[in-house]
Amino acid sequence: MKNYKIYILGALLLIGGVAIGWLLKPAMGSTSTHDHSSHDMDDMPSTTMASNNAAEEIWTCSMHPQIRQNEPGICPICEMDLIPLDNSLSNDDPAILMMSAEAAKLAQVETTIVGQVENSSGQNTDILVEGTIEMDERSINAQAAHIGGRIESLQVNFEGEYVKAGQKIATIYSTGLLAASEELLTAVKFEDKVEGIKEASIQKLRNWKISDAQIESILSSGKPIETIDLYADHSGYVLQKKVALGDYVNQGQALYTVGQTNRLWLIFNVFESDLANVKIGQRVSFTTPSTGEKEFTARINYIEPLLDPVSRTATVRAETSSKGNQLKPGMLLEGNIRNTSTTSSNGTISVPRSAVLWTGNTSVVYVKLQDTEVPSYEFREVFIESQSGDYVKVLEGIQNGDEIVTKGAFAIDAAAQLNNNLSMMNRNVSIKKEAQSDITPDYTEETPDEFKKQLDVLANAYLDLKDAFVNTDPNSAAEQTDKIINAVEGVDMTLVKGDGHMYWMEQMSAIKTHTEKIKGSTDVEQQRKQFEFVSDAMIRSIEAFGTIGNTYYVQFCPMANNNQGADWISVQENIQNPYFGDKMMKCGSVKRTLK
Repeated sequence: MKNYKIYILGALLLIGGVAIGWLLKPAMGSTSTHDHSSHDMDDMPSTTMASNNAAEEIWTCSMHPQIRQNEPGICPICEMDLIPLDNSLSNDDPAILMMSAEAAKLAQVETTIVGQVENSSGQNTDILVEGTIEMDERSINAQAAHIGGRIESLQVNFEGEYVKAGQKIATIYSTGLLAASEELLTAVKFEDKVEGIKEASIQKLRNWKISDAQIESILSSGKPIETIDLYADHSGYVLQKKVALGDYVNQGQALYTVGQTNRLWLIFNVFESDLANVKIGQRVSFTTPSTGEKEFTARINYIEPLLDPVSRTATVRAETSSKGNQLKPGMLLEGNIRNTSTTSSNGTISVPRSAVLWTGNTSVVYVKLQDTEVPSYEFREVFIESQSGDYVKVLEGIQNGDEIVTKGAFAIDAAAQLNNNLSMMNRNVSIKKEAQSDITPDYTEETPDEFKKQLDVLANAYLDLKDAFVNTDPNSAAEQTDKIINAVEGVDMTLVKGDGHMYWMEQMSAIKTHTEKIKGSTDVEQQRKQFEFVSDAMIRSIEAFGTIGNTYYVQFCPMANNNQGADWISVQENIQNPYFGDKMMKCGSVKRTLK
């Protein structure tokens, strides 16, 4: 009987695992499945789309979604078995979870539209508007030349052409590149006599986005190069072409601008007399001559604060996706804005109790988004007034016309947590689209060795402070701050000149200010917040001015700082986390090496 119970338990676990897998991963044959670059798919020509069918399977941890690897294994943080991650339905907004139709069906998701309050007068409440479709300005990017020179060949020749990120777009002849590559070959000859001269020459080429393979080609052949291929940084349609074959361009000069059409702005003009009845969040239905009588819907997300003194209208904007490229920038629109009350007579909205995931007065509902190619659900925090029977009164967070999930909300929330989206248990997610850190200037060539040695002394004092946080010892951390302050004051700032001098003054001020705040606190978590700022300033200082014969590892913990992530410096490659100590000693990874 005991063995029989074990078999039954094993079967139930197996079924549960299959159900979760189906929830998170759409069926292979689904026509609604997209790959991780689905935000570009509506823009791509069919020949481009056909080449992107295969995708490498990624494995992640259900408790630590920041873990990613391309093979099965265990989580390095909690040692749980990794599970397959479905990247085919990715989204840059952490509040929106995209699911396949099959996954939504398996989760038995049901929705209800929040009821609208009827106009007691019985009069027509529609506001008729006209407008146009425009490209989302956030999708417009400039393609710049990474190096100055003459354009030898140009692969992008006309406006309206589609360009894919990574595509070769031009070849540039550069005398600066020729000189820099000759400088590298010369530096190799004197590497034994002048320490760091080779690395400085290599870094100069890397700043121009010269690949390591090209640098290695220069070194192996012993011949300088004078031309470089330029590759597109962004995908999209060419909106404006700014150069021609044979033109001379400067570093940073824009060659053309590109924009994507997968997300579009709907711009409507609303007369002054109707503005009082238009609110952010209201739904607008619209048609365009190119699609006949087919009606689309969107939600207003911006109302221009200024009125046009001539037309006496204000611009109202909504956003929509371009399904199958049916909607295009420049199209004319005719729309209806439904003039409805967003609250009931007592100022609240009643929703089914099953729609609310309870976390106190501030609870959670999921709202189904309209006009999306695959089912998409938005995380919403709502403020609850009271509950009566099967209904809950909501003060804020949703409005009439929203389509809310009334069944299956818990399954959606569980999927959101596994996908590192906003959820009941994970409200501090911050997903930054194409995030880029500030560029640190390079003063290593002009910085004297004496200054670098003094900076190494400061780094040693910093490492003692780091070790105190690894041991979660606030008293020791406060004691170590005197070493850092003394080391900072011992750096002779007169050794660096010009811009380098001013840059060091900024870093020195940051290090001293936040170190003194560590000294003045006995709360280790408050100290660790200040330690993050000290670490950032130390990393910038070592990157900008260099070091003498030392190797430092810049390490990163994605869960520090409320899941925003934080860096620190170590002389050991293995991870010892100063932001969590024994709680999660091995949480982190090496981002880069400073030599």
